[in-house]
Amino acid sequence: MPTAVSDGVNLFYDSDGDGETVAFVGDAGYGAWQWGWQHAAVAGPYESLVMDLRGSGRSDAPAGPYSVETLVDDVVAVLRDAGVRKAHLVGLGLGGLVALETARTTSRVRSLTLCNTASSGADVDPAPLYGAPDDPDALRASLVPALSEEFRTEQSDVVDQIVDWRGMEDAAPDTWAAQTAAIADYDAGPLYEVTVPTLVVHGSDDPVWPVEDGRALAEELPKGSFEEVAGARHLALVERSRVVNDALVSFLDSLDD
Repeated sequence: MPTAVSDGVNLFYDSDGDGETVAFVGDAGYGAWQWGWQHAAVAGPYESLVMDLRGSGRSDAPAGPYSVETLVDDVVAVLRDAGVRKAHLVGLGLGGLVALETARTTSRVRSLTLCNTASSGADVDPAPLYGAPDDPDALRASLVPALSEEFRTEQSDVVDQIVDWRGMEDAAPDTWAAQTAAIADYDAGPLYEVTVPTLVVHGSDDPVWPVEDGRALAEELPKGSFEEVAGARHLALVERSRVVNDALVSFLDSLDD
């Protein structure tokens, strides 16, 4: 697996496909498994690049707290190592804040797709979404705010698989706390300078990152559009993956028109 280095921290990433790069920036606590429903959908006409956030997966887990600005540096280091000048960034939760700040402060972003996130983390309490990787019961309980009851009932085999993946890839408690510190400290401020095309996708029933925040984010961005995913919770990109993937690919394809 390729490894980028950012201020002495090793960051693992993987890529597949050809064409313009679509880089996925993950949420606090979660490993690369979270993008298992998206990267194959874009690989082919696009290059799909999935990185492990510092503290998760195979990347190093230095002591925190972390900041969104530090995580932006990590994204830039990965893009540089991969030889990518500009990428379409897709971010979830904390990864959405990082993608937004990357667009605000660098010239590395071609477009944004922001999933179940906001322009500020000041009022967000991510604690219900976390379970320690060595506690399967806690991992399963923390999927309640992430996935609707309907999905958890009808797709119990998928839930079991997610619990297994999380046990292998998710952040330990100390590094999860370091990651979530970045959420609490971030506020993008006025967004008139973020002029790249942006799609905001948000589950309508997310109890942690409210859909109203996603809608407000899209309205504030000069080139923002909003896609509500009815009935979905925080992991709308998992439980309604076809809807999210169709919206994502259609958005990306529209940029070539």
